[in-house]
Amino acid sequence: MKLGLKRDEVKVVEYTPEWNDEFGRVKNDILQNVNMDKSRIEHIGSTAIKGMSAKPILDLIVGVDDIENVEDAVFDGLKKAGFLRLKVDRPKEIVLAKFTDKTYEEKTHFIHLVDFQQELWNNLIFFRDYLNSNEQARKEYAEIKCAYLENRSTGINEYTEYKEAFVKKIVNRKYS
Repeated sequence: MKLGLKRDEVKVVEYTPEWNDEFGRVKNDILQNVNMDKSRIEHIGSTAIKGMSAKPILDLIVGVDDIENVEDAVFDGLKKAGFLRLKVDRPKEIVLAKFTDKTYEEKTHFIHLVDFQQELWNNLIFFRDYLNSNEQARKEYAEIKCAYLENRSTGINEYTEYKEAFVKKIVNRKYS
């Protein structure tokens, strides 16, 4: 299993159960460096969906009590676990990444730091769980990814936007 994408690169690889093993390893690294309950670290994104092809980057969600006032000890511990804070501006979310080396050109893991068990946390977990339990939704999501990649191999922001309507449709099922 090889993880990693360069800046703005978009590619999708076949599912491997090794992604879940890697999540377990990284979760343990985080728990050894950050004082938090293990329930606050979850595997999300397509690598957390059985059988789903995905970008070779592992996404984790880490829940904190107050995203507006994260303790320095959390950032220090995440840095010891190999994660650096990115200059990404998203409401109610702080993004960190792990890189292949000190050139910082290829990311292998993302942490989405959010308020624990609040709206964003719940939506991301719901999406993962829904796709894991619904084969038709998995197929539809895979088709959307392939459609984008038919003509492009760059544009990570565009790729994310391309999938956004589907993601919102699924998350809205939580409220209906």
